[in-house]
Amino acid sequence: MIEILYEDGEALVINKPGGLPIDQPRRGGPSLDNHIEQLKLGFQRAPVPVHRLDTDTSGCLLLARNPKALVRFNRAFEERAVGKTYIGILDGVPAQESGRVELSLSKISSAEKGWRMIPAKKGKPSITDWQLLRVHNGRALVEFRPETGRTHQIRVHAASGIGVPLLGDPVYGRKGSAPRTMLHASELCLLRPGKTDITANAPMPPDFVALGFDDG
Repeated sequence: MIEILYEDGEALVINKPGGLPIDQPRRGGPSLDNHIEQLKLGFQRAPVPVHRLDTDTSGCLLLARNPKALVRFNRAFEERAVGKTYIGILDGVPAQESGRVELSLSKISSAEKGWRMIPAKKGKPSITDWQLLRVHNGRALVEFRPETGRTHQIRVHAASGIGVPLLGDPVYGRKGSAPRTMLHASELCLLRPGKTDITANAPMPPDFVALGFDDG
């Protein structure tokens, strides 16, 4: 069962498990589609994801319950009217305790390594604010507040901007250092003029707690 963090007539926010892809993988296997019937919650329409989270990333995922809501929510993301907070475990400890990373990103691809995002002057502007929360066993728990929503933004900004990659990141860090890329979408807030704002908080995931980072 997928945990529901927020529900009303036009929106759901779920706590997406780490490792669950939003789209059906080409090689087969489970995805969010396998849970859609459960997430209808008595509605005839299936809810539709408004934004993306990487397969490994856990936490707050907003779904729209009707087409009009989907249009409004998409516009809110485009206009940067959605507050998003992530927490991640870095594979080391950064030199500073906080900062702002401004690195434009471009997509590259090769037959050997597949595709990835890289910092590039001619790429799409990308901004992430970050704050060190705690250090344990030579690793750092960091809060990220992205202003933009580029593909792999936090992962690249951690590795190339902060200088320490996310633990477990197979593309921008050390593959196999953790079972997954240790990134969690902890909070989401979408302002709705004239209506109750959508706010959701996803609790610390068990695999973060197992590494010594609890909610305390």
